[in-house]
Amino acid sequence: MAEEEKASVYAVRTTTGQEKTVADMIASRAASRKIPIASVFVSEAIKGYIFVEAPRPQFVDEAISGMRHVRARTRGAIPLSSLRKFIETKPVIEGLKVGDMVEVVGGPFRGMRAKITSIDRVKEEATIELLEEGFATLPITVHADYLKPVEERERSG
Repeated sequence: MAEEEKASVYAVRTTTGQEKTVADMIASRAASRKIPIASVFVSEAIKGYIFVEAPRPQFVDEAISGMRHVRARTRGAIPLSSLRKFIETKPVIEGLKVGDMVEVVGGPFRGMRAKITSIDRVKEEATIELLEEGFATLPITVHADYLKPVEERERSG
């Protein structure tokens, strides 16, 4: 048997907003044509790019040739260490602190800005006060997944 080759990660530039579509097309083409692609990775943080793990760049080129929404494969391999921060997930609650300004991204208060007044890290919940006009400053407890940091409170030493 032939010795297995070590796979590298290659970046493929795509039309912004079509990353998931291109990733699905690459995965299905690789499966149907038996192209040795180990994985396809799409990051929400990096718009317009997907990452393909394959033994050689020629396999990536074969998988993307003539495909809609694909612009090009970037030169060289991407070190896995530079992608690690996009692969490893950490709870949203870890990035929140009392006094931070946040935007509510889900639920009935979606799109509103608020200030964090307390945090329960065990339950992954934060108590917030809405800053929108027309709402009384009632404390509301929401799950941390519904919050997106807007700006951190200023710290004075």
